[in-house]
Amino acid sequence: MIDKDYLLTKIKENNFLIIGRAGIDIYPDPPGTKTENVEKFISHLGGSSANIAVQLSKLGGNCKLLTRISNDSLGKLTINLLKKYKVDSSLVQHQDGEARLSLAVIESRLINHQSIIYRNNAADLFLNNDDIIKSKIENFSCIIFTGTCLSCEPSRSAIFLALDIAKKNNIPVIFDIDYRPYTWKSSKEASKIFLKASALSNIIVGNDDEFGILAMNYNKGLELAKSLTKQNDILIYKMGEKGSLTITKNKEIFKSIYKVKALKPTGAGDAFMGGFIGSILNNYSIEQSIEIGSAAAAIVVSKVGCAPAMPDMYTIQNFMKNNIT
Repeated sequence: MIDKDYLLTKIKENNFLIIGRAGIDIYPDPPGTKTENVEKFISHLGGSSANIAVQLSKLGGNCKLLTRISNDSLGKLTINLLKKYKVDSSLVQHQDGEARLSLAVIESRLINHQSIIYRNNAADLFLNNDDIIKSKIENFSCIIFTGTCLSCEPSRSAIFLALDIAKKNNIPVIFDIDYRPYTWKSSKEASKIFLKASALSNIIVGNDDEFGILAMNYNKGLELAKSLTKQNDILIYKMGEKGSLTITKNKEIFKSIYKVKALKPTGAGDAFMGGFIGSILNNYSIEQSIEIGSAAAAIVVSKVGCAPAMPDMYTIQNFMKNNIT
């Protein structure tokens, strides 16, 4: 745990390293089309860390993404799209051999929605200690990473090296749990590793299911979340349609969600994270930043795509004026 004012000051220094996957999302077109009936697809930048970087960049964040991508045309497309969204890709490494970029086929529909994720031999999970050392963690003001990075080696050890360097240099760490069961050997393993990472993080963001995994009991996720605030500065416990609970050592803040007509169920968490941190960057209070993050999440689920749907502050403020929680 570090001083809260110091934490907010470091975020406002605006020099972010975001670690985790970038990929390509493919959407059946037009929206509402089932994948089995599709005749045409459209593609967009995807991957949780890339999406967070895009949202944070839209709010003025200076973001470098650290990941590995496949050394092929899809990898090159990912780099081009990161540049389009003004995310610094200079630390992105290419993985040779049979490694493949993270790929997702996502339907823009809610009823019987399907998202098909291709993570076989995923390039981003080849992130290694050398990548961390070369990235010069000590030069950044804030580190953001997602839990998917922890699912296997060598990426897991690389993340813990990054967290160790950050701690030694008093650099705040923000952890988006981002639990994806298909990337883990077991929920028990995920719980053990997530708890270890939580102990080295200053801000933790996750939903009720994810904290249930940490507790190894879905009925005790909130209890565990509250206990973690003894070692963490800010913890955000998201409850879907029931809103969110932000917990600090001395305070709990409940916020409702913005109700919108959703087009898809994906991208909300990434938008929330980028919106929350980006709002602190723009001198909003923690309470206001939660509301702005929630608004960004609501906007993204109402549009096709994740990265292209991430809103700027003007769009968010207009949305908040015309919608209530």
